[in-house]
Amino acid sequence: MKVKALMILTSSARAFSAMNRRMYSTRSISAESLTLPSDSNSNSNSNSESANGASGSETRVSPLRRKRLKQEVLDSSSSHKEMCGVLPDIEDLSYKKTNVSPRTSKLNSYVKSTEASTSASSSIRTAGKPPENWEKVLEGIRKMRSPEEATVDPVNCDRTGSFLPPKERRFYVLIGTLLSSQTKDHVTGAAVERLRLNGLLTPEAIDKADESTIKELIYPVGFYTRKATNVKKVAKICLTKYEGDIPRSLEELLSLPGVGPKIAHLVLHIAWNDVQGICVDTHVHRICNRLGWVTKPGTKQKTSSPEETRVALQQWLPKEEWVAINFLLVGFGQKICTPLRPRCGVCSISELCPSAFKETPSKISKLKKPIKSKKV
Repeated sequence: MKVKALMILTSSARAFSAMNRRMYSTRSISAESLTLPSDSNSNSNSNSESANGASGSETRVSPLRRKRLKQEVLDSSSSHKEMCGVLPDIEDLSYKKTNVSPRTSKLNSYVKSTEASTSASSSIRTAGKPPENWEKVLEGIRKMRSPEEATVDPVNCDRTGSFLPPKERRFYVLIGTLLSSQTKDHVTGAAVERLRLNGLLTPEAIDKADESTIKELIYPVGFYTRKATNVKKVAKICLTKYEGDIPRSLEELLSLPGVGPKIAHLVLHIAWNDVQGICVDTHVHRICNRLGWVTKPGTKQKTSSPEETRVALQQWLPKEEWVAINFLLVGFGQKICTPLRPRCGVCSISELCPSAFKETPSKISKLKKPIKSKKV
């Protein structure tokens, strides 16, 4: 009995020792050897495990046990990486779209567009080459304008307000120019005259008057309701900030309600005799594009707004022509180079104009076809 008990203890000790050896050897295996990509690797691993054991029955490990051992090794490997620090994957470093509010996105786009326009403007400034024969074209327009008086001429004389004291004259110029936007000149002149006859051409008088009264007097100028509101606001600003006078700088004029670049430059010309830019309205914008005098920055495309035309025109036109160009082209655009069906047949510079006789006929003229008589 003692011998049998001794033999059982000995075999148990051997089995326990073999199991410890297997566990130790399995824990020392690297994570790469446990990937088991093919059957050959699994066979080699099982063979190495069987070599460590005492017998075939003792060295065989069940699949469930092997799976647990692999998981223990992988867990220890991952914990080691977390302790030591691991470089992020490439996917972690890839660009991820962030949520941006509409207001921020609009501001960013505005900044980008401003930077782009600034760089484009500098490129025009360096390459501001005058167009060919521009002096001949301008002289031809002057000659055509002298015998035929345009509707703009008498109104421009009235806009100066030369019969008024200096401060009142400047306010007169500001109000008249403000009302002239998108309005024919004779309508503007009549509205300003009605204000004058009713004693409403000073900031003090306009500030005290009812908005409805101003609206009735300036009717039928374009957008008369909005302009009546703006006239009241402008009068209030002139009283509170400028002691009854008008702003003297371009930036301050542009801050007034209803005042854009064209109005601001025109007021500076007439009221303060300060030339800082060209006054570009729809006539100047249209004619300069027809003549090929202006293009978008870095392209051969036409400018799309009066402000773009002003910036492009100022790059090459001599400053001594900046005041005259507006009055010349406005009158020329009202009488000869009209928006629809320009009178290229009577224009003396048609040979120098790249757009002469190229205007497409209107839809009305296309519909007017000769009616053929039916055969009886």
